[in-house]
Order: sequence, then C-alpha cells, then structure tokens
Amino acid sequence: MGTPEFAVPMLETLLNSEHEVVGVVTASDKPAGRGMQVGESEVKQFAQASGLPILQPEKLKSLDFHEALKSLHADLFVVVAFRMLPEVVWSMPPLGTINLHASLLPQYRGAAPIHRAIMNGEKETGVTTFFIQQEIDTGKIIFSEKTPIREDETAGELYLELMRLGAKVLHKTVNAIAAGDYPQIPQEHAGTLKTAPKIFKQDCKINWDDSTENTYNLIRGLSPYPAAFTTFNNKVFKIYKAEKVTSMIDRTAKPGGYRSDGKTFLQFACADGYIEVKECQLEGKKKMSIEEFLRGNKIDVNV
Repeated sequence: MGTPEFAVPMLETLLNSEHEVVGVVTASDKPAGRGMQVGESEVKQFAQASGLPILQPEKLKSLDFHEALKSLHADLFVVVAFRMLPEVVWSMPPLGTINLHASLLPQYRGAAPIHRAIMNGEKETGVTTFFIQQEIDTGKIIFSEKTPIREDETAGELYLELMRLGAKVLHKTVNAIAAGDYPQIPQEHAGTLKTAPKIFKQDCKINWDDSTENTYNLIRGLSPYPAAFTTFNNKVFKIYKAEKVTSMIDRTAKPGGYRSDGKTFLQFACADGYIEVKECQLEGKKKMSIEEFLRGNKIDVNV
C-alpha cells in the first residue's frame, strides 16, 4: 500500500473486518522535510501499531522480497496507491490481486484520476475495484460506485470523499471474493476513453488565453497539490482557490492582465471572463487569503 492518506483507511477497514490481514507492503523509509530526516510512512506506523508484519522492498523484483511474500501465505493481495507490480508478484496469491482505483474504469486509467477528472470538468466520478493484469488499470472490474463532483470541489476535497467511498467498496469486494460470489466484468478498450497521466510542472501553468471555465477547473483540479501557477511580478504565484467572474466583463482586458482594488480582490483576465483569486501563495511566502496577500504586497491597481 502506497500513499498514506489513501491507504491507511483501507488498511483500517480490512483490520476491522472479519478477514485476517497477514502483512503489509509499503515504501522504504526515505528522508523528508527540510532536515531530510528519515521518516516512516503513515502506513508503516499504523501497521506497527497493529502488530502486523511489514515488508519494505527496495526492488519489487527482488527474490528475497518474493520469498518473504510467499511466507505470508496470503490468499488475496490488495493494492492501494502503490507502484506497478511485476507479474510474479500479482499472480502469486490463489485468489488473485485486486486494486482500488479512484475513477470509474475504464475512464481515467493512470496515475492522476482525481486531478484529471476535475481538470476536465467532469460532473461525476467514483471508485473501482478490479483484478490486476499485465497492462495497467485494464483488469476485470469487480465493483464500482459513483459520486458527484461539486461545481466548486477541489482535488483535495474529492480525494477525501473517494477515500471514504473506497473503503466501503473495498470491504464489499473482499467480502464477495471470500464468499466466491463476485462479478468479473471485462473493460472496454475501444471508444472514447479519457486517460489520467501523471501531472508534470508544465501541466500546472495557467494559460490565460483559455476560457474562464477551463482555467477555473485547472485551479481546483490541482488544489492543494501541486497547485496551478502563473507569474506575478516576476515570481511564481500559486492559486489554490478562485471564483469565476463572467458578468460585466471588460472586453478590453488582455488575457493575463489583472484588475484589483489593492485591498480586497484580485482578478486575472481569461479569454472570456475573469478568475478572482481567493487563496494564493507567492514564491518564498506562505499560503494566504487574497486579503492577506494584498495587505503585504503593493500592486498596481490595473495592468
């Protein structure tokens, strides 16, 4: 299990079920923070507190790791937000290896399904459990469940919602497999399928020539991490929260230009409207409300 924020509730759900958890696989301890001190993941800490055996392989193809896995005699492997497994690992348990994915497969296969769904303006998403096979996120679907995406919802907020929903669906899946009564629905591999590739820095730069709607979706889809950004006074300016302004549009404003009263609001022009910044962070400073930012930074009122 990988990402601590997502994996810990899944592990807790399984521990509180009628099924036995025989071990946990998580990432190796790594230096983190300003002091680069070696720290333990939340998954490891939770597993230790629960008295579970822990494996932290440097390499997933290590023979020692494979032998350690076999020694656990697990009937089923459950994968949540972890690296791509080699076939020798996912084919090991007699009941197979299942994965929890934060989208309604086959849509949004890939590393960033939550970010991409919001960035693309989707109105709903969900979680899916499926059996792992050779190609990533393409195995037979067991269960899926939908949830709406609010108009103003950020990736961070949706992450928490899918975490709760994922725990519920994962529990249902494990129960069904244990009972030997579960579907295996082949995924579609044709038609219009949207993907969810990893987010890179260039994906986060705001293009003010785009529409207000697309820019707004980009900002909330990348909030709180890694955050959409632009350049302001020759510094990186991250925007975490914003609102669309489409009424009383000043058609003379150039995309990327801004207007402000210098005290309470800052609006950047898009192709067809404005984005009003609500929460931001200037390079070298802490995250703050727009009122705090304007109190500490004198800017030209209209540019």
